[in-house]
Amino acid sequence: MSIIKEFMDFLKEYNVVALAIAFIMGAACTSLVKSLVDNIIMPVITPFIPGGAWKTATLNLGPIVIGWGAFVGELINFVIIALVVFIIAKRIMKEEKVTKK
Repeated sequence: MSIIKEFMDFLKEYNVVALAIAFIMGAACTSLVKSLVDNIIMPVITPFIPGGAWKTATLNLGPIVIGWGAFVGELINFVIIALVVFIIAKRIMKEEKVTKK
């Protein structure tokens, strides 16, 4: 068996191409959600944040400065992406559900 044939069998057996496509789509989805949070959601929340600039919002505890604004933005990104992945997985798992004997 030639090395090229083995490589092609590997790609087919482990669905490497589908995995690569899913990874690329995930990266694109991440960029889209980050833009949604940065440009639409957080500007609505900004008036409620002391100082108005959510990315630089901090909490001062004496000499300790905690930058919580950027963390909140990333947390919202994570929740939205996790929700989308959950919904997609739920749909796919529903179609592929195997009944117990």
